[in-house]
Amino acid sequence: MRNPTLHDVARAAGVSYSTADRVLNERGGVAAKSIQRVQRAIQDLGYRRDIHAANLSRRRSYRFAVFLPRGDHGFFSALGRALLAQAEARAADRVSVTLCDPGQRDAGDWDCVALVGAESEGLAQVIADLADRGIPAITLVSDIAGPRRSYVGIDNAVAGRTAGRLVRLAHGRGAGRVLPVLGSLSLRDHRERLDGAAEILEASRLTLLPPVEVHDHPDRMRDALATALRADDGITAIYSIGAGNRGLIALMETLGEARPFVVLHELTPHSRAALERDLIDVVIDQKPSEEAARALDAMRAIADGEEPPVAVITPAIFFKENLPGVSA
Repeated sequence: MRNPTLHDVARAAGVSYSTADRVLNERGGVAAKSIQRVQRAIQDLGYRRDIHAANLSRRRSYRFAVFLPRGDHGFFSALGRALLAQAEARAADRVSVTLCDPGQRDAGDWDCVALVGAESEGLAQVIADLADRGIPAITLVSDIAGPRRSYVGIDNAVAGRTAGRLVRLAHGRGAGRVLPVLGSLSLRDHRERLDGAAEILEASRLTLLPPVEVHDHPDRMRDALATALRADDGITAIYSIGAGNRGLIALMETLGEARPFVVLHELTPHSRAALERDLIDVVIDQKPSEEAARALDAMRAIADGEEPPVAVITPAIFFKENLPGVSA
């Protein structure tokens, strides 16, 4: 059964199409009785406006801003490229995306803004300031408590539990010592991943060691891991929760077959090459291309005054053997 059209509404209300259109778009100049008949027909028929067609007819444009961290972080670079590619693919729908520095969040007159979630008074204030200006915001990668309209990204606790399960499988039923490395415990996504891993490992013979904070910096990662491995030769696995993994990979290369089992996040050129060379074992990826597409879907729905779709992404698990582009 086809969906009712505005022509059907006009026919049921006994008015012209142009009158029904004026009522729908609240352009005025219509008698009160006609407005009531059109509204009743809309309700009786279950008519739902085609926002996409209406926007095309009005040549509506969408101006979105995404604020991404800078620096040595392959995932955010990939996410930025994916967002720009999605904007190019949606050019016919008049969608534009501007990538901005987090320090310039107050610039521009945007239809919707996306920010990487982080539990901080600064971010909460930015979102509140945007709301005061009538600009809605969504969060990416990590969620926050507060007035954001939508979250787009993986469930980080689930990702941590997945990492914990992979580490358990690697050890069979044996004992071991697992070293978690993260950017900072102040980052909600890192903390949730750590808690998820701990939930799985506490029911095993594996010991989860106190986490090492490296602030997503490769040199700090390399030095901190080297120190930890020298101090504890019983470490059998490393769970890298954040970024800075170039330092980890460089250290694993020096250890050869004596290296521990390694799980880390995000499939970047460096982590892919490390998988291919057997320097690490597993990558949990939050699929930046899908995250970009879902982010723009959510931002557009919000700009159209609709409820954004649920956008929790199921991460991918990559081993050497199932990397994208690897043939049988």
